[in-house]
Amino acid sequence: MRGTVYHYDEEQDYGYVNGVDGKRYIFARGDLRQDVSLARGTLVEFRADDRTAHDIVAAATPERDPSKRPVHSAERRLAQSIGLWAYFRRAMIADYGNFNGRARRKEFWAFYICSIVVLVALSGFGILLNLAISGFGNGPRTSIGYVPALLFVLAMILPLIALIVRRLHDIGLTGWLALVCFTPALGSVAFLFIGLVPSQFGENRWGPMPAGVRV
Repeated sequence: MRGTVYHYDEEQDYGYVNGVDGKRYIFARGDLRQDVSLARGTLVEFRADDRTAHDIVAAATPERDPSKRPVHSAERRLAQSIGLWAYFRRAMIADYGNFNGRARRKEFWAFYICSIVVLVALSGFGILLNLAISGFGNGPRTSIGYVPALLFVLAMILPLIALIVRRLHDIGLTGWLALVCFTPALGSVAFLFIGLVPSQFGENRWGPMPAGVRV
C-alpha cells in the first residue's frame, strides 16, 4: 500500500503513516525495509497489517507541482522539544487562541512560570514609575504605572485558556473541562491536576503525542 509519513518521534521510536485508504498505521524503525526519510510528508510504500505498517520502503517521488509550496516551520516545530521561553512565546503568538491539538506538561508549566516572571517584572516597573511620577512621595500618588501589567494580564487570558484546553487534550480529556479551572472551589486543584498528569501515550483523537515527551 502507498502512503505518506505523518509523524515520527525518534526518542520514543514510533510514528504514523497515512495510507491511501484513509487509515493511519503505526510503525517503528524496525518496520523499515530500507533507509527511508521519516520527515513528514515522505511518500512510502508498506505492507498493512491490522493498523500497523511493515516493510516500509521509499516510494517513487511524483513530479513536484510548482503551484504548491512545501511546508516549512509550522510543521517542523512539532519535531523537537524547545525551551521554556520559546514555549511561552509560541503560546502568546503562534498559538494565540489555538484550541486544537495537544500540549505537554513542559509547555504548560513554561507558560505559567514565564507569565509570573513577566508579571513580576512589569509590576516592579510600575511601582518605580509611580514613585517617579509622584516625586518619590513629594507629589500626588498615581497608579498609572500598573497599566502595562494590567494589559499583559488581559492579553494572556485567551492564550491561557487555549493552553489549558490543549493540555486537557494531551491527557485524553475534553477541553470543556477547562471551565473547572475558573471555579472558586475547584480551580486551583483542577489547575494542579492538569499540570501534573502525564501525556497520554501515542496518538489520541486530538493528534499525535507531543515531541520530547518521555514515557
